[in-house]
Amino acid sequence: MMRFTALRAIESLVVLAGMSFVVYALIGLMPGDPIDIMLAGDPNMTPEDRERLRQLFGLHLPIWERYWNWLAAALGGDLGFSRTFNRPVLEVMAPNLGRTALLMGASFVLSVAIAIPLGLLAAVRQRRLADYGINLFCFAGKSVPPFWLALMLILVFAVDLNWFPAGGIETVGASGFVDRLRHLVLPVTCLTLLNLASVARLMRAETIAAMRQDYVRTARAKGLAEGRVIWGHALRNALNPVVTVIALEFGTLFSGALITETVFAYPGMGKMIYDAILGNDYNLALVGLLFATLLVLAGNLAADLGYAALDPRISYK
Repeated sequence: MMRFTALRAIESLVVLAGMSFVVYALIGLMPGDPIDIMLAGDPNMTPEDRERLRQLFGLHLPIWERYWNWLAAALGGDLGFSRTFNRPVLEVMAPNLGRTALLMGASFVLSVAIAIPLGLLAAVRQRRLADYGINLFCFAGKSVPPFWLALMLILVFAVDLNWFPAGGIETVGASGFVDRLRHLVLPVTCLTLLNLASVARLMRAETIAAMRQDYVRTARAKGLAEGRVIWGHALRNALNPVVTVIALEFGTLFSGALITETVFAYPGMGKMIYDAILGNDYNLALVGLLFATLLVLAGNLAADLGYAALDPRISYK
């Protein structure tokens, strides 16, 4: 297991290095650069000033040479300086990362905790009212755009009912756990509803397939209670494919959080990346997008390790 984990970690680092160049190149090819934005904000700057600043920041170099300089500095622990916030990238990212971790963690736990029982219930009640209702709910969850769902939640629960705040992380002049929790309710609900649908649908399909296997029929023939048949035999075998989707959903939560955080004005990693891209803040956008890539790779590795924990037939020795 340790050898497999080490090899997968090395593979993930290679993929991350390749993605760093792709993302760096895509950001570098965006129209305009920080110097152009500075020129637009200061009409007194001359073309000579522009050229001098381009050479100072290394923007006159070919993109591969600029990437190599950035990579060498990043390996030494220097991820660059944020032009928008006028602070080192790590200092800007740290508080935003904590807020996004709270948002993503809460929505991920809730979506999995709701999706697995929903999928089981739909499988047990196949072709009944509960199954049809859960399927309809899941199809609606997969079809609704994230920005539309976020706006509807704000319109209903913040504007019409006035139950929860429409955005932000705390009320001006107020603080405390309860106030922060109220600000989390709507964005967490939005992300949870968007991500539980695919897990619930797959859980239903895999449970139905497992219930038709010979070992389930044998367990029933031995007189085991239906609950023990479902939880002790069908569920564990149905979870392997579901673990893959759950791990990938954890990575895609980050992209969903980008839209959700922007609509709810939640100061997390998603909104930070959005603002950095709009402001041509190369270093901040690059590190934020690479962090999203790292989440997907970590999710894949966690799924592979979860297979061995769920199914004793799988071994990585």
